[in-house]
Amino acid sequence: MATSQMKIAELDETRVTKVKALEDELGFCVVDLEKKFSLADLSEDQVRKLQGAEEELGVVLLAYQGN
Repeated sequence: MATSQMKIAELDETRVTKVKALEDELGFCVVDLEKKFSLADLSEDQVRKLQGAEEELGVVLLAYQGN
């Protein structure tokens, strides 16, 4: 299995404030990751499979392509 360098972003105070405002507006928590990857362009079938695995495993899954 390939490994990546995905990590939580280190935000300055201005960007933290913007993320918190977005969370307040959306009513949800937001996870900020360093942009060292591209989200995978999934087909509808692949999205359904990913969602099924999330439900089965009780986790949130993110499909991406390493750069």
